[in-house]
Amino acid sequence: MADLVAGPAAEPLTRAEAKAYLRIDHTDEDALLDALVTAARRRVEVETGRALMEQTWRFSLDAWPLRGIIPAPLSPVRQILSATVAAADGTPVALPAGALTLVGDRAPALFRVEPARVSAPLVRHGGIVITFTAGYGPAAADVPADLVQAVRLLVAHFYEHRDGPGDTSALPAAARALLVPYRVVRL
Repeated sequence: MADLVAGPAAEPLTRAEAKAYLRIDHTDEDALLDALVTAARRRVEVETGRALMEQTWRFSLDAWPLRGIIPAPLSPVRQILSATVAAADGTPVALPAGALTLVGDRAPALFRVEPARVSAPLVRHGGIVITFTAGYGPAAADVPADLVQAVRLLVAHFYEHRDGPGDTSALPAAARALLVPYRVVRL
């Protein structure tokens, strides 16, 4: 389980782009549209296991894996910001340089640890903490066009079904089709 440390600085779809797509020419629902864009991005991220815009995440482990390979909780991973192991008193101790490396050119991304270069955590739960950045990049142009289109379709779906008894939990077929090739499969 990963925790969001710092969310994206921008969304993959601007308010102006959402308004143009929905053919809205007033400002009465700007706050609603902002919320819908964020909700749509988050839904795409959950459905695919990918972070669209650059954001910072943290997760913890109780022990190092025997094979030294840790699947990242989401992709694409851009960089490892920090990695610590808890000392007996719970104080985080930074890993030596190069002891944890990123294999980020795949989904899911992997963290590779050299067991001979790291110590075991001396606390029972969550003694290993890894903080990393994930996402395609800081700009909307960095996000694949299919994923941005899925966000657009979800914004329209959420906007259309905001008041009625319609089912907003089901993805529209077009959005679902756009997301299929981007789903990260975990074993």
